[in-house]
Amino acid sequence: MSETTTITALGRRGDGIAERDGQRVFVPLALPGEVVQIERDGDRGTLVGVETPSADRVEAFCPHFGVCGGCQLQHLDRPFYESFKTGLVVAALEKAGLDVKSDRFVDASGRGRRRATLHARKEGAGYMRLRSHQVADIAHCPILVPELASRAPAIARAVEAVIGEADVAFTASDSGIDVAVRTQRRQARAERLMPLLGEFGLARLAMNGETLLQAQPPTLAIGRASVNLPVNAFLQATAAAEQTLGEYALAGIGKAKRVADLFCGVGTFAFRLAEQAQVTAFDSDRGAITALQQAARHASGLKTVTGFRRDLFRDPLTRFEFDGFDAVVLDPPRAGAMAQVEELCASKIGQVVMIACDAGTFARDAERLVQAGFTLRDLQIVDQFAWSTHVEIAATFTR
Repeated sequence: MSETTTITALGRRGDGIAERDGQRVFVPLALPGEVVQIERDGDRGTLVGVETPSADRVEAFCPHFGVCGGCQLQHLDRPFYESFKTGLVVAALEKAGLDVKSDRFVDASGRGRRRATLHARKEGAGYMRLRSHQVADIAHCPILVPELASRAPAIARAVEAVIGEADVAFTASDSGIDVAVRTQRRQARAERLMPLLGEFGLARLAMNGETLLQAQPPTLAIGRASVNLPVNAFLQATAAAEQTLGEYALAGIGKAKRVADLFCGVGTFAFRLAEQAQVTAFDSDRGAITALQQAARHASGLKTVTGFRRDLFRDPLTRFEFDGFDAVVLDPPRAGAMAQVEELCASKIGQVVMIACDAGTFARDAERLVQAGFTLRDLQIVDQFAWSTHVEIAATFTR
């Protein structure tokens, strides 16, 4: 049975929050101030209808919104959307005891996301349905770059047709679409995938981490370098975000001449930093470091870029190793970089640029840096994961 309730807040995962019988109920697609009809199951509510809509509500631009779980926030108008995302970061910092406001909100959606992973199942190809482990079959995804928007679902369906269930990762590179298939089906025969390279005009086709066929190496221009991408290479989700964050990091290091680039990947920051400084880059991913080293050998007009494979979680750079650097740039995964931050705090480094993709671990690491005498400044929200609750954060720490 449905019941009427009022939404009082918006949770950090984008769900409206109602209070019913002393319990918080989370209602996707509902907004604060709205009077809504819901069907309740414990602390979860399903939106049945909106009796009194919020002034912040807009019509979603994607016909799959509300069924597909890929986006959570298309029903928010722009001011509320930016305020909500900024609030996620500010609230995390406040919880860590830091009173810091965002200096800028940057729309970095650009042409759309150049990377995506779609699930290919019998029921179709797409992202998971809202609050479900079932796939929402889609024909077009408007948040992707035009090269992937319609072709990615079609390719994913073709993969399922020949090998069965799989997850299909796409990257729109400068030389064409790079496709990496992952499947747990033991009977999946890789040779059945090979005709897809020509059928869809792919640059490369891989399965379970191994290249099957390659028409041309998937490449990406990063600053003045051209990088041959390894299979499943990590990249910023949009080209606009990569440009924005790269420029931010370059400005953030000031006049530093020797920079350590930690969690460097294939060189997202290293090749831009090298326009003015010598860069020593570290990452645990062997393929990424090999690609960075190769690109560095062929790049021109840059200072020296040197790459080393190193697990910065288990083996962080020590406080003594930082003696050879003037500044540090670090872009850790969602887990943050506490072990590495502890060594930074004990070092003589006075200039740190941090790029983060999780508000909670960023706030934790930022708190530790501030305790060690750093001042957090120039906090920016770089919105490359448009219409989702994910945020990208850029901040500079000085002492």
